[in-house]
Amino acid sequence: MDKKIVIPGDLLSEDMKKAGYGTYIKNNKIYSSFCGIENLKEDKVGVIPLAGAYIPSVNDVVIGIVIVVTPSNWILNIAAPYDGLLHVSEYPRRVESRDMPEIMNVGDSAILRVKDVDSSMKIELALRDPSLQKLKTGQIVEVEPVKVPRVIGHGGSMISMLKKETNCSIFVGQNGRIWIDGKDEDVELLSKALRKIEVEAQRSGLTDRIYNFLKNERIRQKESKPVTFFQNEKKGATAGKDDHSEDIYRKIDVLLDPTN
Repeated sequence: MDKKIVIPGDLLSEDMKKAGYGTYIKNNKIYSSFCGIENLKEDKVGVIPLAGAYIPSVNDVVIGIVIVVTPSNWILNIAAPYDGLLHVSEYPRRVESRDMPEIMNVGDSAILRVKDVDSSMKIELALRDPSLQKLKTGQIVEVEPVKVPRVIGHGGSMISMLKKETNCSIFVGQNGRIWIDGKDEDVELLSKALRKIEVEAQRSGLTDRIYNFLKNERIRQKESKPVTFFQNEKKGATAGKDDHSEDIYRKIDVLLDPTN
């Protein structure tokens, strides 16, 4: 059964202690702040919005793309209404201003942490952590930020399944950008699965649905591949085969020679 869709002002609970994300309290009762999916847990009730821009919060881990390099900052697009600033001092090692474009230039991407957000929405980013890094391989897929919890799944169930079934490395940024890396056909399959998650985010049993989708796609991939003969034939085997045949023919000629 699909989860319940709620709109702003819908009553969610009469126990205000259970108020979670996407709710507000009025007269000791919990109401929905968004148009979205009711998210019920044992001790919390919340709402997963159906749409909306990413609004940065301190300690969020995001994927940013460099858009400007200044003498002291990298300015990054973080898929929010506001850009983020990575000061040169927040890079893991000392960097001279003249060397900044060599370290990260326009178009480069990185996994970063939101260090601070002030009242004017100045967003400071950090890269000083072993889990934070410049991205050198793979590709980035973008989904709606509000769909990120569905990509991760309850207790990480969805993302664990995706990694196992596609043999890909995955990192999900809280801003809706997802880094994926692996073999071309695996990355293509994972991209399709992520799009399907985004489209069907409101449906229940989503992890099982995506698992079955991946299995069926794998079968389809195998059926569409042309049959390859002589798979065990190694490079250079043709020349070896010709030499061997020529030797056999020579021996036969000797046996059939009437002068022998």
